[in-house]
Amino acid sequence: MAFAGHPRWLRLAKLKQGPRWRVLERVAAIGALALTLSGCDVAVFDSKGPISEANATILLDSVAIMLAIVIPTIVAIVAFAWWFRASNPRAQYLPRFVYSGRVELVVWSIPVLTILLLGGVIWIGSHELDPARPLASPNKPLPIQVVSLDWKWLFIYPDQKVAAVNQLIAPVGVPLQFSLTSGSVMTVFFVPQLGTMIYTMNGMTTHLNLEADQPGVFFGLAAHFSGDGFSDMNFDVHAVSPAEFSGWAQQAGAAGDVLDAQAYRDLAKQSANVPPKLFRLADENLFQEIATQKIPPGPGPQSGGPNPSVSAH
Repeated sequence: MAFAGHPRWLRLAKLKQGPRWRVLERVAAIGALALTLSGCDVAVFDSKGPISEANATILLDSVAIMLAIVIPTIVAIVAFAWWFRASNPRAQYLPRFVYSGRVELVVWSIPVLTILLLGGVIWIGSHELDPARPLASPNKPLPIQVVSLDWKWLFIYPDQKVAAVNQLIAPVGVPLQFSLTSGSVMTVFFVPQLGTMIYTMNGMTTHLNLEADQPGVFFGLAAHFSGDGFSDMNFDVHAVSPAEFSGWAQQAGAAGDVLDAQAYRDLAKQSANVPPKLFRLADENLFQEIATQKIPPGPGPQSGGPNPSVSAH
């Protein structure tokens, strides 16, 4: 208690009550968050396929082009502040200055060139990376049908007549032709290390072409809020060799569970943290029936009380 009345402690107490201390607290919090995130992988730049690599290149090129404005602007701010300081007698004060053609040329030429370059990058990239555009490859594409549910992902392999929940198996070097729809609300399918994200919407089908060019396990997620279980609506992408994929397809074909219309209706009920599960596909037209709403969308929250895996709000 002897220190409580010390002038230094009094000043510190007043500082903590003032706005400067709150600013310092925010800066410290942001710094701690930056240090925490510095250990995370930037998955968008950790490309594992040709589409993600092209997306990363476009992003880096765009940043480099925009720096043509940012860097000169920062340099000009520092240079003007230093040159026109009060102690510099060589700086001229021109109160009647109105127009300079040379200044206008510099001020407008750099932004115009930047816009032209960015426009060219966007124009070329938007056509070459069209999600529905098939990928050039000597290998036959693998069709995969994707259904987003509450809160899980259903992957159907029509050629192999198998299906999987919250697990995507993909052969390395083989183009993946995704057809996507939603059995519930709208959400976004995204595998950052493979490339472009795309929306899944109820009553319609979107298309996406991706490819994994090296083996590994990649993180996939729902990138659009869709309710209670949204944060757990994730899945793993296992990129394996074509031989391993064939073996997995045979194993899945021997699975005991059958995916038909009734099994799908049970699967469409709201549930979170669903473990990966394999099915034998009984109905080859199941995806089409879901996309055209011949099979109704998921039931949503149950009346009279929530499901055990759904919190009440």
